[in-house]
Amino acid sequence: MAFTFFFRDAQTLRLAIEHVHPYIQSRSRITIWSAGCAMGQEPYTFAIILREIIGPYLFRNVRIYATDLDQYGNYGKIISEGKYPLKDLERIPEGILARYFSPVTDDPSQRIISEEIRNAVEFQQHDLLSFEPIRTGVHLIICKNVLLHFSAEERMKVWMMFYNALEEGGFMLHEHTQKLPDELNEKFEQIVMNAQIFRKLVR
Repeated sequence: MAFTFFFRDAQTLRLAIEHVHPYIQSRSRITIWSAGCAMGQEPYTFAIILREIIGPYLFRNVRIYATDLDQYGNYGKIISEGKYPLKDLERIPEGILARYFSPVTDDPSQRIISEEIRNAVEFQQHDLLSFEPIRTGVHLIICKNVLLHFSAEERMKVWMMFYNALEEGGFMLHEHTQKLPDELNEKFEQIVMNAQIFRKLVR
């Protein structure tokens, strides 16, 4: 899914982190899955906000797996290099931009994300409609702007895939329009009323 931008829906991302923080703060390995990551704006935005909230010590334990179908093979290179044109960074708060982005030496029209943030994000090619998770034991799944393109049956299968991928008590974040069907009430609980943030119920 290619339509996104840096710091899109940042308030909801912060809200999710506030709830996830107590759950992950004692862990030596923190696993996050950003599904449908496009060119990396969303996982990098989340990584920056997470680093701001939890600090550098805990952030060293974070691994964000950014996945997308990536039919043309472009996203992996862009995400691994972490270079973006200035016009794509206009929505980023000035202080954040200064802390986490540096000019590209041979191209002043671009900025590169700090090595600390880049090292936390890893791209993997993945098709959500394979209904196979990239791994299990995930602590948080972010999937926004993707499921609206799927049929109701496909969405249900993807949600069950996410359920199986999450560690018990793990979290899932969706676009505000992507409400879970009643059939999943025994699998997830919505933890806030003003955002689609869910927690996997402990059996």
